[in-house]
Amino acid sequence: MGKSLDFAEMPLGDTLVRFTPNSEEKSMKERIGRFLILLVVFCAAFGGVTIWRVWRDSQGLPGFLRSNERDLVEQGTAAFRPEDYTLPELPAVDLEDVALLNRLNAEYIRLVGGVIPSVVSIDTVGERRERMAYYGRIYERRWQTTGVGSGVIVTPEGHVVTNEHVIDGTLGIKVTLNDGRTYPARLIGQDSALDVAVLRIEGDGPFEPLTFGDSEVVQPGEMVFAIGNPFGLGETVTRGIISAKERSISDRQRDLFQTDAAINPGNSGGPLVNLQGEIIGINVAIYSPDTENRGFSGVGFSIPSNDVREVFQQILERGRPVRGFLGLSGQDLNQRVRFGLGYDGSNGVAIETVVPGSPAEEAGLRKNDVVISYEDESVTSLAQLISMIQRTRVNEEVEVGVWRRGEKHRLTAKVTDAEEWEKDAEERARNTPLADEREVLERVGLKVRNLTVLERMRGAQGVLAVEVAESGLAAGAGVQVGDLLLSVNGQRTMEASDLLARIVASVLVQDTRLGFSRQGTAMEATLPKVNMK
Repeated sequence: MGKSLDFAEMPLGDTLVRFTPNSEEKSMKERIGRFLILLVVFCAAFGGVTIWRVWRDSQGLPGFLRSNERDLVEQGTAAFRPEDYTLPELPAVDLEDVALLNRLNAEYIRLVGGVIPSVVSIDTVGERRERMAYYGRIYERRWQTTGVGSGVIVTPEGHVVTNEHVIDGTLGIKVTLNDGRTYPARLIGQDSALDVAVLRIEGDGPFEPLTFGDSEVVQPGEMVFAIGNPFGLGETVTRGIISAKERSISDRQRDLFQTDAAINPGNSGGPLVNLQGEIIGINVAIYSPDTENRGFSGVGFSIPSNDVREVFQQILERGRPVRGFLGLSGQDLNQRVRFGLGYDGSNGVAIETVVPGSPAEEAGLRKNDVVISYEDESVTSLAQLISMIQRTRVNEEVEVGVWRRGEKHRLTAKVTDAEEWEKDAEERARNTPLADEREVLERVGLKVRNLTVLERMRGAQGVLAVEVAESGLAAGAGVQVGDLLLSVNGQRTMEASDLLARIVASVLVQDTRLGFSRQGTAMEATLPKVNMK
């Protein structure tokens, strides 16, 4: 009985139950005790640091020991005590010390005051359409759009020059003058290639116009002012210089002025003026590396005034722009082209196609000729050659210098009106016994247009598909409205007329491959051969 036991035993049925001492319970109590000690130490340290920071921030005294007056000031309930101050009355520089700048400033003010009354804000209302396919049925969605741009009055009768992309596709145009008067305006004519449009203010004049200056005498470094309606804020003026001449932003928009005068969205169509307040350009575009949020980055472009004035006069006299036409297509020289032709000259343009029946064919120009001069002016690029042809007066005879198989020739060609020639060509096609091009195109079921300057400026290339017939070959091959058509059978094309001519010529004899881009993705479609029997 006096013997100690390390454990107790108690029979419970057939089971032996053992009760161990409380060693685990004691260990748990020790751990809890250590945790409480650490917690107390942490709280003491945290409280000490907090008191020290309060003492430091209050310059030696905790907040609860500050004076009542200071607390009341911090709470904003104490009476405000005015501060002593003295403002200087004299400017930092006397006007006599900057007399030249003062006179220049006054001249800027007079210049702007004389120009602003001729600059107008243009508000447009348009309609956009979108065709959608849903469960095999085609639906069309329409919604109203609005736009804002700028323009400049160029006649007392109220003719306004602006950009074509400002008013393209609009249903209504409203013009607001600098003094706040608002008038409706109607479109007289437009030139998509140059991106110029002419409006007529429908209101009682006379209006205050600006004069066209001579853009040929403009030089890099010349001071200019860009005036427009950026962001819909109303007329604003920015100052800069002509940075360069004969700049190109697309194969259709050439010989532009480049300026560092700020041109922001809404400035399009406004004038670029010189120190005499003459129009030397029409603001047309900006360069911006950010394609999503386009803003001025120090590089703006303007259409030279001589080009604008010529198109303006043509539109008012004939209702449309008039451009020279020879009927050829070509390509700039590179190492591959030079080697293929055996040509080792430094300048020129290789002819790829001569349109049948065109002035170029009548003059004797042939495929693989190299045009080296035009009216004794050296030809260095295709863009330059096209520009010279388009600017030549209709029915004028010109001398074209060509290189052909190692020999040089001088040919005489008669420039014709591009639009008139196209109309005549359509009439000839209707009367020809050969396969009717229109019937072929109807089977293809494709209508296209050239890209606008604004679309090309934003990086688009090719020819835009604007209509795709559901029953046509193009739709069957997968072409959709909005696709950018780039090539026919691997041959790149940038003009709508050239694209359609290549398609017609190809589908009559073979399956035809169309290269196109859809939302940045390169794709290809194959049109089957058309049997005209």
